Amino acid sequence: MKKLKPAMAADHPAMAAEAYVPVDTDFRLKDNAGEIAIDTNFAAQSFWKDVLIRYFRKTSAVIGLILIVIISIMAIIGPGMNDYTYSAQTLSEKNLAPRVKALEKFGIFDGSETMRTSTGSKSVNNYIDKGLEDVYYWFGSDNFGRDIWTRTWSGARVSLIIAVAAAIIDMLIGMSYGLISGYFGGHVDMIMQRILEIANGIPRLVIVTLLLLVLQPGMLTIIFALMLTEWVGMSRIARAEMLKLKEQEFVLASRTLGAGSFGIIFKEVLPNIIGPIITQVMFSIPTAIFTEAFLSFVGLGIPVPQCSLGSLISEGFNSLTTHPYQIIPPIVVMALLMLSFNLVADGLREALDPKMKEM
Repeated sequence: MKKLKPAMAADHPAMAAEAYVPVDTDFRLKDNAGEIAIDTNFAAQSFWKDVLIRYFRKTSAVIGLILIVIISIMAIIGPGMNDYTYSAQTLSEKNLAPRVKALEKFGIFDGSETMRTSTGSKSVNNYIDKGLEDVYYWFGSDNFGRDIWTRTWSGARVSLIIAVAAAIIDMLIGMSYGLISGYFGGHVDMIMQRILEIANGIPRLVIVTLLLLVLQPGMLTIIFALMLTEWVGMSRIARAEMLKLKEQEFVLASRTLGAGSFGIIFKEVLPNIIGPIITQVMFSIPTAIFTEAFLSFVGLGIPVPQCSLGSLISEGFNSLTTHPYQIIPPIVVMALLMLSFNLVADGLREALDPKMKEM
């Protein structure tokens, strides 16, 4: 730019004056919070706090969680709420109907039952007939004089332990298998998926039955059998999530910074798929409960004198036509458990899915 001649500077006195320096009062901040519409309450919440808020907004999920807590507490303290044990037999007190001291005055749970015979039906009360006025069985007694209340909650404890242990072990095996297969891809993925297809092609009931016939029946054997069959679904979910995330920018950044393959798998990718994994675990628990109950029902489960919900249902089935009250408690507890875990899993699926988040 050419310099102004003195004559030109004289003709323009403003240009000859000193340059103006702006001050703070010349500027005004624009309040555009309404334009950008930032939800300050949502921005201040952590991810898991937001998950809890959305979970407890779903009534059915809360009801399922409450039922699980109640049944779990009863499985812990229920067997110790009276003087009976799950294995003690009193043949003189067998096949007694439910009797509760606080309710018998109202004409319910007073120990009476209706017996159906070939000539008709009649109402009997074995407590009075046998002179057992001071004896109370809250859920009744079975064919060997064992307390059904104690056995029901003891069986619920066994079933819960087996189902939760099997689900956690299956999560660890299936999650690791699926993540490794999806991350490495290529020939590794092809070989691992063929192995998975072979394992999934064998009927699960056949595997479990053969294992229980070869190994000694017991809680550990059932957990081991369920562990070998229930990890396939978890593996497929983990592999699908890995295939979706392994090309993301944060994985490329970790690889560029020198992170190892297993470090990327378990430190970078795994925290981002914890939601689907938790949901799948919750869905797998009722499946494990049903599988254990079925094995016990057909005589391949928990050995006597121990009991589970399945073995109690099997024993009650033999007396279904004569003493139907014996099968009702374990069936109700197992049905509530399976329903509750499904409700909780459904609530977690909606709470952990960002696509279903309400802004």
